[in-house]
Amino acid sequence: MLELFSNRFTAVAQEMGAMLQRTSFSVNVKERLDFSCAVLDAKGYLIVNAPHIPVHLGSMGVCVREVLKVIFMNEGDVIITNHPAYGGSHLPDVTLIKPVFFQKKLVGYVANRAHHAEIGGKKPGSMPVDATTLEEEGVIISPTYLVKAGVARWKEIEILFTQARYPTRSVHENLADLNGALASVNLGEKNLLELCSIHGVDDVCRQMNELKNYASGLLESKLHLLPQKRLRATERLDDGSLIYVSLTTNNGKLVIDFSGSAKIHPGNLNATRAIVQSAVLYVLRLWVNKPIAMNEGLLNLVDIQLPKGMLNPFADFGFTKSDNSLLPAVVGGNTEISQRVTDTLLKALGLVACSQGTMNNFLFGNKKLGYYETIGGGTGAGKGFDGCDAVHSHMTNTRITDPEILELKYPVVLEKFAIRKNSGGKGKWRGGDGIVRQIKFNEPMDINILSQHRKEMPYGMNGGGPGKCGEQFHISAKGKKRKLKGMDSLSVQPGDRILLNTPGGGAWGK
Repeated sequence: MLELFSNRFTAVAQEMGAMLQRTSFSVNVKERLDFSCAVLDAKGYLIVNAPHIPVHLGSMGVCVREVLKVIFMNEGDVIITNHPAYGGSHLPDVTLIKPVFFQKKLVGYVANRAHHAEIGGKKPGSMPVDATTLEEEGVIISPTYLVKAGVARWKEIEILFTQARYPTRSVHENLADLNGALASVNLGEKNLLELCSIHGVDDVCRQMNELKNYASGLLESKLHLLPQKRLRATERLDDGSLIYVSLTTNNGKLVIDFSGSAKIHPGNLNATRAIVQSAVLYVLRLWVNKPIAMNEGLLNLVDIQLPKGMLNPFADFGFTKSDNSLLPAVVGGNTEISQRVTDTLLKALGLVACSQGTMNNFLFGNKKLGYYETIGGGTGAGKGFDGCDAVHSHMTNTRITDPEILELKYPVVLEKFAIRKNSGGKGKWRGGDGIVRQIKFNEPMDINILSQHRKEMPYGMNGGGPGKCGEQFHISAKGKKRKLKGMDSLSVQPGDRILLNTPGGGAWGK
């Protein structure tokens, strides 16, 4: 019965995702599938997800519970937010939450999160590498009603998007994608209510709780296998900022302590508590190694200790309108630090060598358009298997835009897209190779690149060699080649090219 309900709940989330893809407008959602859908219980804990984006999904429960602290949700309401202090990841990721009531009883929540390729900020694409405050990254949406008692508030939402200090450049695309997201949560509500009609609301709620208990039991069975000693691991960002974690067991609970990690980052590499939980939940699911959904029951026996700093910049957050100009920037924390935290945890548990450890965020745009993509790389090898070549790994799970769509919709030419041979680490089991991607521009554009592992090599395990670092270049129309930094921005002219070589994964064993 539990397996049947797990599949039924998962189908609700999957159909939400299919609806979101069909009804959205932007390339980012429709083609790259940069969105996630989930079903949560009446207390706001994640029950199941569709196989979408791990960095979104693990934080969805935190988002719902934080939003519930500041806004009331009744039947017919839909809440919108992207605020990192309320469980958001970064500003381009906009979350919709809808409560589901059956005969006046709260059954749970359906939610989705979709990445808007343009939501304002200092630079097109809403991921400025030089941002130091949150409002420089785009429109900030504190939890508010998109729909109240069944009545949509599109005018108020449009004002939010257009009256910010750094307003969106594509409000009609934002509203079109929000329409798709709204259709998605409405379908999720309809399908969850159908389950209640067929099986009874009490049985549906009971099975949600049983799924959490099942996940908790799986983790409990693994805790006995942990060595009694403290497991530790450290990883450094390219700028030297430290991520430190230790794992111990205490009274039957797993204590994951990030004390000793870097202070609040002066740039945009700050990860919210929700992002860190996403990484923890993802790694625990890998460690348990059973075919279960991303369920927050895995965290029932986990104590995450997270002092204020780069991994918890909003620890003492209290929202007032004047706070926005003082809040730290987070856009790279979502994409880059989530990957680095994941690799640090995997290192501590000794599960697998380091993967490319970055999303290789590549953005271009001007006053007319904005485009965003993440680029894959090599994955780390493990005991008994090589790493994979040229794929997205760990906290991201998007497609990359098809060349035909890219060249049809944007004034660019994709000149190279290939495996970066011999970039994976050497060892008994080799690391996966990265990607070579070169794009030529036919119009003036502003470029932003956010990446890691341009100085720090992806680690190997058990004597395996590290993967090669990534690198990127600007090639002028006249052929002059200039190496770019891992976090860089520039302007290009017609005929200029950007060449990106993404990192390989580490190897396992000599």
